[in-house]
Amino acid sequence: MLSLSLSPSSFTSIFFHNKCALRENTRNLTSFRNVSSCPRIRCALDTPYGGGGGNVQQFPRISVWDPYRRLGVSPDASEEEIWGSRNFLLQQYTGHERSEESIEAAFEKLLMASFQHRKKTKINLKSRLKKKVEESPPWIKNLLNFVELPPTEVILRRLFLFAFMGGWSVMNSAETGPAFQVAISLAACIYFLNEKTKSLGRSCIIGFGALVGGWVSGSLLVPNLPSLLLRPPWTLELLTSLVVYFFLFLACTFLK
Repeated sequence: MLSLSLSPSSFTSIFFHNKCALRENTRNLTSFRNVSSCPRIRCALDTPYGGGGGNVQQFPRISVWDPYRRLGVSPDASEEEIWGSRNFLLQQYTGHERSEESIEAAFEKLLMASFQHRKKTKINLKSRLKKKVEESPPWIKNLLNFVELPPTEVILRRLFLFAFMGGWSVMNSAETGPAFQVAISLAACIYFLNEKTKSLGRSCIIGFGALVGGWVSGSLLVPNLPSLLLRPPWTLELLTSLVVYFFLFLACTFLK
């Protein structure tokens, strides 16, 4: 009975309605996919070459060949000025990759040029000193054979030691004399000389020679000093011991 009630025309209309609804849903899904993919394509195209957002400034001198002009400094600029210009430009154009690379490349070129200039100047200074020594009289050459220039660290350590002995002598000048501090300084001088010469006898001779030379020089120099430079607690013995410390420092540091 039910099947007879469904006529062919009504069945055809129901099938046609369902097919149209399926096509409409398919069309809506396709348009949704196209719309959702468009923002991603547009964002990729909007990204500027070189990194950063759209509002990042680009370094205007990015293609300038001269590193001085690129950083905006003069050819006789100091290293502090070059560092300051580099930091300022990096802070101003941060976020733009090509600009940062251009600034860093110019900065590295200037640093390398400065290093090579210092190295060349140092070599020229050594060659000039060597030439001066070769042109000096024979007695100066013989005298320079007994002198050496140790590393700066060694000079500072020994200078600190004998300066400490001098300060200790000044602090105890009102109680005792500087005999104990002078003895310690002489022993230190002989020890340092023995490390270099590997000869205890030679080290003792040089050490005692520096002690005698410093004491004689101090005895002649101190009485001629103006009285305004001498404080009342300072005695002739104390001031002479300061000269001795200086001679011992020179002997154990610069003599071979």
